[in-house]
Amino acid sequence: MTNESKEVAYNSKIEGEIIVTRADAVINWIRSHSVWPMPMGLACCAIELMAAGGSRFDISRFGMEVMRFSPRQSDCMIVAGTVTYKMAEVVRRIYDQMAEPKWVVAMGACASTGGMYRSYAVLQGVDRIVPVDVYVSGCPPRPEALLDAMIKLQEKIGHENSAERLFQRNAKQIRAS
Repeated sequence: MTNESKEVAYNSKIEGEIIVTRADAVINWIRSHSVWPMPMGLACCAIELMAAGGSRFDISRFGMEVMRFSPRQSDCMIVAGTVTYKMAEVVRRIYDQMAEPKWVVAMGACASTGGMYRSYAVLQGVDRIVPVDVYVSGCPPRPEALLDAMIKLQEKIGHENSAERLFQRNAKQIRAS
């Protein structure tokens, strides 16, 4: 039984050691293994986010150790903690400054749904201001839960139509010039 849906085909009998694959597979593999997070530590979940970067949990195993505090150098925003209406404007502005493609992880009950805070000052879910790709449950979630969410994000990135979107964007830029 042969598997015809392989992403990468390799045959060492072909002279020159040639690898045949789809552009989507290569682009998505590169993107999913070089995610640079933008940490938005707003409350107690930020401590667990920091722990995920430590030697015990080691987020660098997944190619995500480069925490960038500049939105122009990051492609994944991790919103960790309670988002108040005062901070919502800042979170949205930072999200808008990130380059495409970009992803968002809502870490913890407060970032996902407002948590236990049902007050006039707390945003009831960060998905009201930015599109969220992966939700991490818990109050606060363990670092393992964040690592699991980042693996799920890698899987999501792996199934995108990256090459098609890239070629459409380039065609639009050529037509505009």
